[in-house]
Amino acid sequence: MAQEQSHNWGKWLVHAGAAPRQEDLVRHPRDIDLPLTVDRTSGVALGEQLVRRVRDLVARGVLRPGDPLPSSRALAARLGISRGTVTAAWDVLAGEGYLVADRGATRITPSLHLDREPARPTPPSAAPLAPPPARPRPARTTTPCTTSPGRPGAAPSLAAPVVPHRTPPDARGAATPHEEGLFDLRPGAGPVTSLDTPAWRGAWRNAAGAAATGETADTSLQGHLSAYLRLSRGIVRAPEEILVTAGVRDGLQLVLRVLGLARRRTLRVAVENPGYPALRRVVAATGHTALPIPVDAHGLDPAVLPAGSWSGAGRWDVAAPPDVLVLTPGHQYPLGGTMPVSRRAELLSWAREHGAVVIEDDYDSELRHTGQPLPALGALDTARDTVVTLGSFAKVLGSAVGVGHLVAPAPLLPELLRARADLGSPVSRVAQDAIARFMDAGEFQRHTARMRRSFRRRRSLVSDALDPLPGVVVAPMAGGAHAVVEVPDEAAAVAGARERGVLVSGLRDYWAGGAAAGAPERRGAASSPGEGLVLGLTARDEDLVRGTRVLRDVLGG
Repeated sequence: MAQEQSHNWGKWLVHAGAAPRQEDLVRHPRDIDLPLTVDRTSGVALGEQLVRRVRDLVARGVLRPGDPLPSSRALAARLGISRGTVTAAWDVLAGEGYLVADRGATRITPSLHLDREPARPTPPSAAPLAPPPARPRPARTTTPCTTSPGRPGAAPSLAAPVVPHRTPPDARGAATPHEEGLFDLRPGAGPVTSLDTPAWRGAWRNAAGAAATGETADTSLQGHLSAYLRLSRGIVRAPEEILVTAGVRDGLQLVLRVLGLARRRTLRVAVENPGYPALRRVVAATGHTALPIPVDAHGLDPAVLPAGSWSGAGRWDVAAPPDVLVLTPGHQYPLGGTMPVSRRAELLSWAREHGAVVIEDDYDSELRHTGQPLPALGALDTARDTVVTLGSFAKVLGSAVGVGHLVAPAPLLPELLRARADLGSPVSRVAQDAIARFMDAGEFQRHTARMRRSFRRRRSLVSDALDPLPGVVVAPMAGGAHAVVEVPDEAAAVAGARERGVLVSGLRDYWAGGAAAGAPERRGAASSPGEGLVLGLTARDEDLVRGTRVLRDVLGG
Protein backbone atom coordinates (compact mmCIF):
# COMPACT_ATOMS: atom_id res chain seq x y z
CA MET A 1 0.00 0.00 0.00
CA ALA A 2 2.87 2.37 0.77
CA GLN A 3 4.23 1.73 -2.71
CA GLU A 4 0.88 2.61 -4.25
CA GLN A 5 0.79 5.74 -2.11
CA SER A 6 4.06 6.99 -3.55
CA HIS A 7 2.74 6.48 -7.09
CA ASN A 8 -0.46 8.33 -6.26
CA TRP A 9 1.58 11.40 -5.45
CA GLY A 10 2.51 11.69 -9.13
CA LYS A 11 5.78 11.84 -11.02
CA TRP A 12 7.26 15.34 -11.00
CA LEU A 13 10.67 15.71 -12.61
CA VAL A 14 13.21 18.27 -11.46
CA HIS A 15 15.85 20.03 -13.54
CA ALA A 16 19.00 20.74 -11.58
CA GLY A 17 21.03 22.42 -14.26
CA ALA A 18 19.37 25.85 -14.02
CA ALA A 19 20.55 28.60 -11.70
CA PRO A 20 19.40 28.01 -8.10
CA ARG A 21 16.20 29.74 -7.10
CA GLN A 22 15.68 31.65 -3.87
CA GLU A 23 13.96 28.77 -2.08
CA ASP A 24 16.82 26.42 -3.03
CA LEU A 25 19.28 28.54 -1.06
CA VAL A 26 17.54 27.94 2.28
CA ARG A 27 19.59 25.92 4.72
CA HIS A 28 18.06 22.78 6.20
CA PRO A 29 19.06 20.65 9.20
CA ARG A 30 19.54 16.91 8.99
CA ASP A 31 16.78 16.11 11.51
CA ILE A 32 13.96 17.45 9.32
CA ASP A 33 11.06 15.00 8.96
CA LEU A 34 10.96 13.91 5.34
CA PRO A 35 7.82 12.01 4.27
CA LEU A 36 9.69 8.68 4.12
CA THR A 37 7.73 5.58 5.14
CA VAL A 38 8.01 1.79 4.92
CA ASP A 39 5.30 -0.86 4.72
CA ARG A 40 6.13 -4.22 6.28
CA THR A 41 3.12 -5.88 4.61
CA SER A 42 4.02 -4.99 1.02
CA GLY A 43 6.33 -7.93 0.34
CA VAL A 44 9.06 -5.54 -0.85
CA ALA A 45 12.31 -5.43 1.13
CA LEU A 46 12.48 -2.44 3.48
CA GLY A 47 15.73 -1.17 1.97
CA GLU A 48 14.28 -1.36 -1.54
CA GLN A 49 11.24 0.60 -0.33
CA LEU A 50 13.51 3.39 0.93
CA VAL A 51 15.37 3.46 -2.38
CA ARG A 52 12.10 3.78 -4.30
CA ARG A 53 10.78 6.49 -1.95
CA VAL A 54 13.86 8.68 -2.38
CA ARG A 55 13.80 8.25 -6.17
CA ASP A 56 10.14 9.27 -6.18
CA LEU A 57 10.72 12.32 -3.93
CA VAL A 58 13.51 13.46 -6.26
CA ALA A 59 11.36 12.87 -9.33
CA ARG A 60 8.49 14.94 -7.89
CA GLY A 61 10.75 17.80 -6.85
CA VAL A 62 10.20 17.27 -3.11
CA LEU A 63 13.92 16.56 -2.77
CA ARG A 64 16.20 18.80 -4.81
CA PRO A 65 19.92 18.82 -5.59
CA GLY A 66 21.91 19.66 -2.46
CA ASP A 67 19.13 18.84 0.04
CA PRO A 68 20.36 16.88 3.09
CA LEU A 69 18.81 13.58 4.14
CA PRO A 70 18.17 12.56 7.75
CA SER A 71 21.02 10.78 9.46
CA SER A 72 20.83 7.01 9.14
CA ARG A 73 20.59 6.67 12.93
CA ALA A 74 17.71 9.15 13.27
CA LEU A 75 15.77 7.74 10.31
CA ALA A 76 16.20 4.14 11.49
CA ALA A 77 14.91 5.07 14.95
CA ARG A 78 11.89 6.90 13.51
CA LEU A 79 10.92 4.09 11.13
CA GLY A 80 11.67 1.30 13.60
CA ILE A 81 14.14 -0.47 11.29
CA SER A 82 17.82 -1.28 11.55
CA ARG A 83 20.44 1.33 10.80
CA GLY A 84 22.10 -1.16 8.45
CA THR A 85 18.94 -1.20 6.30
CA VAL A 86 19.12 2.59 5.92
CA THR A 87 22.84 2.69 5.15
CA ALA A 88 22.44 -0.10 2.59
CA ALA A 89 19.70 1.89 0.85
CA TRP A 90 21.87 5.02 0.90
CA ASP A 91 24.73 3.00 -0.66
CA VAL A 92 22.46 1.88 -3.52
CA LEU A 93 21.31 5.44 -4.17
CA ALA A 94 24.88 6.71 -4.02
CA GLY A 95 25.88 4.12 -6.61
CA GLU A 96 23.04 5.33 -8.85
CA GLY A 97 24.24 8.92 -8.51
CA TYR A 98 21.34 10.20 -6.40
CA LEU A 99 23.31 10.73 -3.18
CA VAL A 100 26.71 12.00 -2.15
CA ALA A 101 28.35 12.22 1.28
CA ASP A 102 30.07 15.52 2.04
CA ARG A 103 30.96 17.46 5.18
CA GLY A 104 29.59 14.67 7.37
CA ALA A 105 26.12 14.73 5.77
CA THR A 106 24.40 12.67 3.10
CA ARG A 107 22.84 14.89 0.45
CA ILE A 108 21.07 14.71 -2.86
CA THR A 109 23.87 15.07 -5.41
CA PRO A 110 24.22 18.84 -6.05
CA SER A 111 24.93 18.26 -9.74
CA LEU A 112 22.02 15.85 -10.22
CA HIS A 113 20.36 16.55 -13.57
CA LEU A 114 17.08 15.11 -14.81
CA ASP A 115 15.56 15.72 -18.19
CA ARG A 116 12.54 17.95 -17.58
CA GLU A 117 11.28 20.71 -15.35
CA PRO A 118 8.38 19.71 -13.09
CA ALA A 119 5.06 20.53 -14.70
CA ARG A 120 3.43 23.44 -12.93
CA PRO A 121 -0.23 24.15 -13.69
CA THR A 122 -0.96 27.71 -14.72
CA PRO A 123 -3.63 29.11 -12.39
CA PRO A 124 -6.69 30.09 -14.43
CA SER A 125 -8.22 33.49 -13.94
CA ALA A 126 -11.80 32.21 -14.02
CA ALA A 127 -14.01 31.96 -10.93
CA PRO A 128 -12.75 29.15 -8.70
CA LEU A 129 -14.13 25.70 -8.31
CA ALA A 130 -17.71 25.87 -9.50
CA PRO A 131 -19.50 22.68 -8.43
CA PRO A 132 -20.27 20.13 -11.15
CA PRO A 133 -23.78 18.87 -11.89
CA ALA A 134 -25.04 16.39 -9.32
CA ARG A 135 -24.33 12.79 -10.20
CA PRO A 136 -25.75 9.65 -8.61
CA ARG A 137 -23.56 8.26 -5.89
CA PRO A 138 -22.91 4.54 -6.28
CA ALA A 139 -24.09 2.33 -3.48
CA ARG A 140 -21.41 1.61 -0.94
CA THR A 141 -21.46 -1.27 1.47
CA THR A 142 -19.12 -0.87 4.40
CA THR A 143 -18.86 -1.98 7.95
CA PRO A 144 -19.77 1.00 10.12
CA CYS A 145 -16.71 2.52 11.77
CA THR A 146 -16.35 1.97 15.47
CA THR A 147 -14.95 4.36 18.00
CA SER A 148 -12.42 3.59 20.65
CA PRO A 149 -13.63 3.47 24.30
CA GLY A 150 -14.31 6.94 25.59
CA ARG A 151 -14.40 8.47 22.07
CA PRO A 152 -17.97 8.09 20.80
CA GLY A 153 -19.34 10.52 18.22
CA ALA A 154 -22.61 12.43 18.51
CA ALA A 155 -25.37 12.38 15.90
CA PRO A 156 -25.11 15.89 14.47
CA SER A 157 -27.49 18.28 12.80
CA LEU A 158 -26.71 18.57 9.11
CA ALA A 159 -28.90 21.61 8.63
CA ALA A 160 -28.40 24.02 11.52
CA PRO A 161 -25.41 26.25 12.19
CA VAL A 162 -23.19 25.02 14.99
CA VAL A 163 -23.50 26.64 18.42
CA PRO A 164 -21.26 25.09 21.09
CA HIS A 165 -23.21 24.20 24.21
CA ARG A 166 -20.52 25.85 26.33
CA THR A 167 -17.98 28.55 25.65
CA PRO A 168 -14.65 26.69 25.53
CA PRO A 169 -11.17 28.17 25.57
CA ASP A 170 -9.70 29.18 22.24
CA ALA A 171 -8.43 25.66 22.21
CA ARG A 172 -5.26 25.68 20.12
CA GLY A 173 -4.32 29.33 20.36
CA ALA A 174 -4.32 31.40 23.51
CA ALA A 175 -6.61 30.23 26.29
CA THR A 176 -9.06 32.65 27.84
CA PRO A 177 -7.45 35.22 30.19
CA HIS A 178 -5.64 33.67 33.15
CA GLU A 179 -7.55 33.82 36.40
CA GLU A 180 -5.69 35.07 39.45
CA GLY A 181 -4.15 32.36 41.62
CA LEU A 182 -5.09 29.44 39.33
CA PHE A 183 -2.84 27.05 37.44
CA ASP A 184 -4.05 27.09 33.84
CA LEU A 185 -3.67 23.70 32.15
CA ARG A 186 -6.09 24.44 29.31
CA PRO A 187 -4.75 24.10 25.74
CA GLY A 188 -2.91 27.21 24.58
CA ALA A 189 -2.10 28.49 28.06
CA GLY A 190 1.40 29.66 28.85
CA PRO A 191 4.13 31.35 26.81
CA VAL A 192 6.82 29.49 24.90
CA THR A 193 9.55 30.34 27.43
CA SER A 194 12.23 28.29 25.66
CA LEU A 195 12.02 30.79 22.78
CA ASP A 196 13.65 33.49 24.92
CA THR A 197 17.10 33.07 23.38
CA PRO A 198 19.75 35.46 22.01
CA ALA A 199 19.03 34.16 18.48
CA TRP A 200 15.30 34.99 18.75
CA ARG A 201 15.89 38.44 20.20
CA GLY A 202 18.64 39.11 17.67
CA ALA A 203 16.40 38.19 14.71
CA TRP A 204 13.77 40.70 15.83
CA ARG A 205 16.34 43.37 16.63
CA ASN A 206 17.96 43.03 13.21
CA ALA A 207 14.58 43.00 11.44
CA ALA A 208 13.47 46.13 13.27
CA GLY A 209 16.74 47.88 12.45
CA ALA A 210 16.60 46.84 8.80
CA ALA A 211 13.09 48.28 8.47
CA ALA A 212 14.55 51.78 8.71
CA THR A 213 16.99 51.18 5.84
CA GLY A 214 14.82 48.99 3.61
CA GLU A 215 17.05 45.94 4.00
CA THR A 216 15.53 42.47 4.27
CA ALA A 217 16.67 38.97 5.12
CA ASP A 218 18.67 37.11 2.47
CA THR A 219 15.70 34.81 1.84
CA SER A 220 12.04 35.83 2.25
CA LEU A 221 9.69 34.14 4.69
CA GLN A 222 7.79 32.73 1.70
CA GLY A 223 11.05 31.22 0.44
CA HIS A 224 11.59 29.50 3.77
CA LEU A 225 7.97 28.34 3.89
CA SER A 226 8.34 26.91 0.38
CA ALA A 227 11.34 24.83 1.48
CA TYR A 228 9.69 23.82 4.78
CA LEU A 229 6.50 22.61 3.07
CA ARG A 230 8.46 20.77 0.40
CA LEU A 231 10.77 18.90 2.77
CA SER A 232 8.48 18.37 5.76
CA ARG A 233 5.02 18.06 4.21
CA GLY A 234 5.66 16.92 0.62
CA ILE A 235 3.97 20.01 -0.88
CA VAL A 236 5.90 21.51 -3.80
CA ARG A 237 5.05 25.18 -4.35
CA ALA A 238 7.03 28.22 -5.45
CA PRO A 239 7.39 31.02 -2.85
CA GLU A 240 5.06 33.33 -4.77
CA GLU A 241 2.31 30.67 -4.57
CA ILE A 242 2.29 30.74 -0.75
CA LEU A 243 0.28 33.31 1.24
CA VAL A 244 1.51 34.46 4.64
CA THR A 245 -1.39 34.60 7.11
CA ALA A 246 -1.95 35.57 10.73
CA GLY A 247 -2.80 31.94 11.51
CA VAL A 248 -5.28 29.22 10.59
CA ARG A 249 -8.38 31.30 11.37
CA ASP A 250 -7.16 34.16 9.20
CA GLY A 251 -6.53 31.76 6.32
CA LEU A 252 -9.91 30.08 6.76
CA GLN A 253 -11.89 33.31 6.66
CA LEU A 254 -9.99 34.45 3.56
CA VAL A 255 -10.82 31.21 1.73
CA LEU A 256 -14.48 31.31 2.79
CA ARG A 257 -14.73 34.93 1.66
CA VAL A 258 -13.40 34.13 -1.81
CA LEU A 259 -15.50 30.97 -2.23
CA GLY A 260 -18.65 32.70 -0.98
CA LEU A 261 -18.25 35.51 -3.50
CA ALA A 262 -17.51 33.04 -6.32
CA ARG A 263 -20.57 30.89 -5.63
CA ARG A 264 -22.83 33.84 -4.70
CA ARG A 265 -24.55 32.08 -1.83
CA THR A 266 -24.17 30.87 1.73
CA LEU A 267 -21.73 27.97 1.85
CA ARG A 268 -22.38 24.64 3.59
CA VAL A 269 -19.17 23.94 5.52
CA ALA A 270 -18.61 20.47 7.00
CA VAL A 271 -16.65 20.58 10.28
CA GLU A 272 -15.40 17.73 12.42
CA ASN A 273 -17.42 16.78 15.50
CA PRO A 274 -15.71 16.97 17.95
CA GLY A 275 -13.41 19.59 16.53
CA TYR A 276 -11.68 22.93 16.98
CA PRO A 277 -14.38 25.33 18.29
CA ALA A 278 -12.64 28.46 16.97
CA LEU A 279 -12.92 27.22 13.38
CA ARG A 280 -16.66 26.66 13.79
CA ARG A 281 -16.95 30.22 15.06
CA VAL A 282 -15.10 31.51 11.97
CA VAL A 283 -17.63 29.73 9.74
CA ALA A 284 -20.52 31.37 11.58
CA ALA A 285 -18.81 34.78 11.72
CA THR A 286 -18.38 34.79 7.93
CA GLY A 287 -22.09 34.15 7.45
CA HIS A 288 -21.91 30.51 6.36
CA THR A 289 -23.49 27.33 7.75
CA ALA A 290 -21.44 24.81 9.73
CA LEU A 291 -22.45 21.15 9.37
CA PRO A 292 -21.07 18.99 12.20
CA ILE A 293 -19.90 15.61 10.89
CA PRO A 294 -18.93 12.81 13.34
CA VAL A 295 -15.41 11.43 13.39
CA ASP A 296 -14.07 8.05 14.44
CA ALA A 297 -10.62 6.93 15.53
CA HIS A 298 -9.27 7.75 12.03
CA GLY A 299 -10.94 11.12 11.54
CA LEU A 300 -13.82 12.02 9.23
CA ASP A 301 -15.24 9.14 7.16
CA PRO A 302 -16.54 10.09 3.67
CA ALA A 303 -19.26 7.46 4.15
CA VAL A 304 -21.09 9.74 6.62
CA LEU A 305 -21.10 12.80 4.36
CA PRO A 306 -24.44 13.74 2.78
CA ALA A 307 -24.36 13.34 -0.98
CA GLY A 308 -27.77 14.54 -2.22
CA SER A 309 -28.17 11.23 -4.08
CA TRP A 310 -28.73 7.52 -3.61
CA SER A 311 -26.57 6.43 -0.65
CA GLY A 312 -27.32 2.75 -0.48
CA ALA A 313 -28.92 0.80 2.38
CA GLY A 314 -32.33 1.25 0.74
CA ARG A 315 -32.80 4.99 1.18
CA TRP A 316 -32.43 8.25 -0.67
CA ASP A 317 -30.05 10.77 0.93
CA VAL A 318 -31.80 14.09 0.44
CA ALA A 319 -29.35 16.24 2.41
CA ALA A 320 -27.34 18.60 0.19
CA PRO A 321 -23.61 17.86 0.09
CA PRO A 322 -21.27 20.41 1.68
CA ASP A 323 -19.37 22.94 -0.41
CA VAL A 324 -16.36 22.89 1.90
CA LEU A 325 -14.79 20.28 4.20
CA VAL A 326 -12.61 21.56 7.08
CA LEU A 327 -10.42 18.72 8.36
CA THR A 328 -7.43 17.96 10.59
CA PRO A 329 -6.24 14.75 8.86
CA GLY A 330 -2.72 14.71 10.26
CA HIS A 331 -3.74 14.95 13.92
CA GLN A 332 -7.51 15.10 14.48
CA TYR A 333 -8.35 17.73 17.05
CA PRO A 334 -8.82 17.00 19.89
CA LEU A 335 -8.86 13.15 19.78
CA GLY A 336 -5.52 12.85 17.98
CA GLY A 337 -6.28 10.22 15.31
CA THR A 338 -4.41 10.18 11.99
CA MET A 339 -6.36 9.69 8.75
CA PRO A 340 -4.95 6.74 6.77
CA VAL A 341 -3.91 7.17 3.14
CA SER A 342 -6.79 5.06 1.82
CA ARG A 343 -9.36 7.33 3.47
CA ARG A 344 -7.53 10.45 2.30
CA ALA A 345 -7.71 9.22 -1.29
CA GLU A 346 -11.42 8.43 -0.90
CA LEU A 347 -12.05 11.88 0.56
CA LEU A 348 -10.35 13.60 -2.35
CA SER A 349 -12.39 11.49 -4.77
CA TRP A 350 -15.61 12.44 -2.97
CA ALA A 351 -14.67 16.14 -3.02
CA ARG A 352 -13.96 16.13 -6.76
CA GLU A 353 -17.20 14.27 -7.49
CA HIS A 354 -19.24 16.88 -5.57
CA GLY A 355 -17.25 20.02 -6.44
CA ALA A 356 -16.23 20.55 -2.81
CA VAL A 357 -13.09 22.30 -1.55
CA VAL A 358 -11.12 20.49 1.14
CA ILE A 359 -9.48 22.81 3.68
CA GLU A 360 -6.73 20.96 5.54
CA ASP A 361 -5.78 22.39 8.94
CA ASP A 362 -2.23 21.00 9.15
CA TYR A 363 -1.65 22.07 12.75
CA ASP A 364 1.00 20.41 14.94
CA SER A 365 2.57 18.62 11.95
CA GLU A 366 6.04 19.61 13.14
CA LEU A 367 5.43 18.16 16.63
CA ARG A 368 4.96 14.49 15.71
CA HIS A 369 7.40 12.43 17.77
CA THR A 370 6.26 8.81 17.26
CA GLY A 371 5.30 6.74 14.24
CA GLN A 372 5.84 7.41 10.57
CA PRO A 373 4.78 10.89 9.42
CA LEU A 374 2.39 11.04 6.49
CA PRO A 375 2.65 13.81 3.92
CA ALA A 376 0.07 16.56 4.06
CA LEU A 377 -3.25 15.94 2.34
CA GLY A 378 -2.26 18.71 -0.07
CA ALA A 379 0.66 16.56 -1.24
CA LEU A 380 -1.82 13.96 -2.52
CA ASP A 381 -3.65 16.63 -4.53
CA THR A 382 -1.27 16.30 -7.47
CA ALA A 383 -3.78 18.00 -9.80
CA ARG A 384 -3.71 21.03 -7.46
CA ASP A 385 -7.45 21.51 -7.85
CA THR A 386 -9.07 20.53 -4.55
CA VAL A 387 -7.06 21.06 -1.34
CA VAL A 388 -6.27 24.22 0.59
CA THR A 389 -3.56 23.64 3.23
CA LEU A 390 -3.50 25.94 6.25
CA GLY A 391 -0.78 25.96 8.88
CA SER A 392 0.66 28.06 11.65
CA PHE A 393 3.56 28.03 14.08
CA ALA A 394 1.42 28.88 17.12
CA LYS A 395 2.53 25.85 19.13
CA VAL A 396 6.21 26.25 18.28
CA LEU A 397 6.61 30.03 18.33
CA GLY A 398 3.59 30.89 20.47
CA SER A 399 0.20 32.32 19.56
CA ALA A 400 1.44 35.86 20.26
CA VAL A 401 3.59 35.73 17.10
CA GLY A 402 0.54 35.14 14.93
CA VAL A 403 2.11 33.85 11.71
CA GLY A 404 0.85 31.08 9.45
CA HIS A 405 0.67 30.07 5.81
CA LEU A 406 -1.87 29.16 3.15
CA VAL A 407 -1.33 26.94 0.09
CA ALA A 408 -4.23 27.01 -2.37
CA PRO A 409 -5.31 24.94 -5.39
CA ALA A 410 -4.59 26.58 -8.72
CA PRO A 411 -8.18 27.69 -9.50
CA LEU A 412 -8.43 29.58 -6.19
CA LEU A 413 -4.98 31.16 -6.11
CA PRO A 414 -5.56 34.26 -8.30
CA GLU A 415 -8.66 35.33 -6.36
CA LEU A 416 -6.98 34.71 -3.01
CA LEU A 417 -3.98 36.82 -4.02
CA ARG A 418 -6.31 39.56 -5.23
CA ALA A 419 -8.34 39.49 -2.00
CA ARG A 420 -5.19 39.60 0.12
CA ALA A 421 -3.88 42.54 -1.88
CA ASP A 422 -7.19 44.39 -1.44
CA LEU A 423 -7.45 43.68 2.29
CA GLY A 424 -3.76 44.02 3.10
CA SER A 425 -1.55 41.60 4.99
CA PRO A 426 -2.27 41.17 8.71
CA VAL A 427 1.38 40.24 9.33
CA SER A 428 3.87 43.11 9.41
CA ARG A 429 6.98 43.11 7.24
CA VAL A 430 9.09 43.31 10.40
CA ALA A 431 7.52 40.13 11.78
CA GLN A 432 7.97 38.28 8.48
CA ASP A 433 11.56 39.45 8.20
CA ALA A 434 12.35 38.46 11.81
CA ILE A 435 11.05 34.93 11.39
CA ALA A 436 12.83 34.61 8.03
CA ARG A 437 16.11 35.56 9.73
CA PHE A 438 15.40 33.10 12.56
CA MET A 439 14.83 30.31 10.03
CA ASP A 440 17.78 31.32 7.85
CA ALA A 441 20.12 30.86 10.81
CA GLY A 442 18.77 27.34 11.37
CA GLU A 443 17.40 28.37 14.77
CA PHE A 444 13.77 27.60 13.92
CA GLN A 445 14.62 23.98 13.20
CA ARG A 446 16.68 23.64 16.38
CA HIS A 447 13.95 25.26 18.44
CA THR A 448 11.31 22.97 16.89
CA ALA A 449 13.38 19.91 17.81
CA ARG A 450 13.60 21.20 21.41
CA MET A 451 9.84 21.75 21.53
CA ARG A 452 9.19 18.27 20.14
CA ARG A 453 11.30 16.73 22.91
CA SER A 454 9.65 18.98 25.50
CA PHE A 455 6.11 17.99 24.52
CA ARG A 456 7.06 14.31 24.45
CA ARG A 457 8.48 14.61 27.98
CA ARG A 458 5.43 16.49 29.24
CA ARG A 459 3.05 13.94 27.74
CA SER A 460 4.97 11.21 29.55
CA LEU A 461 4.66 13.21 32.76
CA VAL A 462 0.86 13.36 32.39
CA SER A 463 0.67 9.65 31.51
CA ASP A 464 2.84 8.57 34.42
CA ALA A 465 0.77 10.63 36.86
CA LEU A 466 -2.76 9.76 35.68
CA ASP A 467 -2.74 6.48 33.72
CA PRO A 468 -2.40 4.26 36.83
CA LEU A 469 -5.67 5.61 38.27
CA PRO A 470 -8.72 3.33 37.96
CA GLY A 471 -11.13 4.39 35.23
CA VAL A 472 -8.66 6.95 33.81
CA VAL A 473 -6.98 6.59 30.40
CA VAL A 474 -4.52 9.01 28.83
CA ALA A 475 -5.35 8.61 25.13
CA PRO A 476 -2.32 7.63 23.04
CA MET A 477 -1.22 10.25 20.52
CA ALA A 478 1.63 10.46 18.04
CA GLY A 479 2.51 14.03 19.02
CA GLY A 480 1.03 17.47 19.45
CA ALA A 481 0.76 20.00 22.25
CA HIS A 482 -2.19 18.62 24.20
CA ALA A 483 -3.34 15.44 25.93
CA VAL A 484 -6.81 13.87 26.18
CA VAL A 485 -7.57 12.14 29.49
CA GLU A 486 -10.65 9.90 29.50
CA VAL A 487 -12.40 10.04 32.89
CA PRO A 488 -15.62 8.54 34.31
CA ASP A 489 -17.20 11.90 35.29
CA GLU A 490 -16.02 14.93 33.31
CA ALA A 491 -18.11 17.57 35.09
CA ALA A 492 -16.99 16.42 38.54
CA ALA A 493 -13.34 16.35 37.42
CA VAL A 494 -13.45 19.89 35.93
CA ALA A 495 -15.24 21.29 38.99
CA GLY A 496 -13.03 19.44 41.45
CA ALA A 497 -9.84 20.65 39.78
CA ARG A 498 -11.09 24.24 39.78
CA GLU A 499 -11.93 24.08 43.47
CA ARG A 500 -8.30 23.12 44.04
CA GLY A 501 -6.96 25.93 41.87
CA VAL A 502 -6.41 24.17 38.50
CA LEU A 503 -8.19 25.10 35.25
CA VAL A 504 -8.75 22.29 32.73
CA SER A 505 -11.01 21.92 29.67
CA GLY A 506 -13.73 19.30 29.37
CA LEU A 507 -13.90 17.13 26.27
CA ARG A 508 -17.60 17.97 25.80
CA ASP A 509 -16.59 21.57 25.06
CA TYR A 510 -15.29 20.41 21.67
CA TRP A 511 -18.57 18.91 20.47
CA ALA A 512 -21.09 20.84 18.44
CA GLY A 513 -24.48 21.37 20.10
CA GLY A 514 -27.91 22.31 18.80
CA ALA A 515 -28.79 19.09 16.96
CA ALA A 516 -32.07 19.67 15.17
CA ALA A 517 -34.97 17.33 15.76
CA GLY A 518 -35.59 15.05 12.83
CA ALA A 519 -32.10 15.43 11.36
CA PRO A 520 -31.17 12.40 9.25
CA GLU A 521 -29.28 9.71 11.09
CA ARG A 522 -25.73 9.38 9.80
CA ARG A 523 -23.94 6.08 9.52
CA GLY A 524 -20.98 5.81 11.92
CA ALA A 525 -22.36 8.35 14.44
CA ALA A 526 -22.55 7.43 18.09
CA SER A 527 -25.06 8.62 20.66
CA SER A 528 -23.16 11.04 22.87
CA PRO A 529 -19.78 12.70 23.45
CA GLY A 530 -17.20 10.97 25.60
CA GLU A 531 -16.25 11.99 29.11
CA GLY A 532 -12.77 13.44 29.38
CA LEU A 533 -10.36 16.30 29.97
CA VAL A 534 -8.18 18.13 27.45
CA LEU A 535 -4.88 19.32 28.94
CA GLY A 536 -2.47 21.71 27.27
CA LEU A 537 1.21 20.83 27.31
CA THR A 538 2.35 24.43 26.82
CA ALA A 539 2.16 25.35 30.51
CA ARG A 540 5.38 25.78 32.46
CA ASP A 541 6.89 22.57 33.83
CA GLU A 542 6.25 23.53 37.44
CA ASP A 543 2.61 24.36 36.69
CA LEU A 544 2.14 21.05 34.88
CA VAL A 545 3.69 19.08 37.76
CA ARG A 546 1.52 20.80 40.36
CA GLY A 547 -1.58 20.62 38.20
CA THR A 548 -1.27 16.89 37.46
CA ARG A 549 -0.68 16.27 41.18
CA VAL A 550 -4.00 18.01 41.90
CA LEU A 551 -5.75 16.08 39.12
CA ARG A 552 -4.39 12.84 40.55
CA ASP A 553 -5.94 13.67 43.91
CA VAL A 554 -9.25 14.69 42.29
CA LEU A 555 -9.52 11.64 40.05
CA GLY A 556 -8.15 9.22 42.59
CA GLY A 557 -10.52 10.41 45.33
